[in-house]
Amino acid sequence: MTTKPPLPPFTHESAVQKVRLAEDAWNSRDPARVVQVYTEDTRWRNRVEFPVGHDQITQFLARKWARELDYRLIKELWAHDGARIAVRFAYEWHDDSGQWHRSYGNENWEFNGAGLMQRRFASINDLPIAADARKFFWPLGRRPDDHPGLSELDL
Repeated sequence: MTTKPPLPPFTHESAVQKVRLAEDAWNSRDPARVVQVYTEDTRWRNRVEFPVGHDQITQFLARKWARELDYRLIKELWAHDGARIAVRFAYEWHDDSGQWHRSYGNENWEFNGAGLMQRRFASINDLPIAADARKFFWPLGRRPDDHPGLSELDL
């Protein structure tokens, strides 16, 4: 059986680590990498889409990142209990017309004993922003450790 540490039950430290690992995977914008941390039958709610399983999640993520260009994400632990983690997040991206957006949201995650996410429920709001209002500046990929998090940016 594949495991993805850290494993539940989560401590504060292991929950923070799990959140950062998820952030790093999503910032790769690689659906094949991201889907590896979910169970084969994972169930999602993301805005108005309800994908189930690796194939639907991979297709969803490919569509997402074809539309949300130069995507940069920050996730922050909100709460944890046993095999569940709640996060808040914000990400910035632009569409093909060059309009920048900041998307804000919350996610509720539930993990199996092997540390794979079996449920992900996301609520997300999008805000068009001017390019000079952006706050997420790092080369595409992993957020540098010294870049401020959401609390430091007051988002």
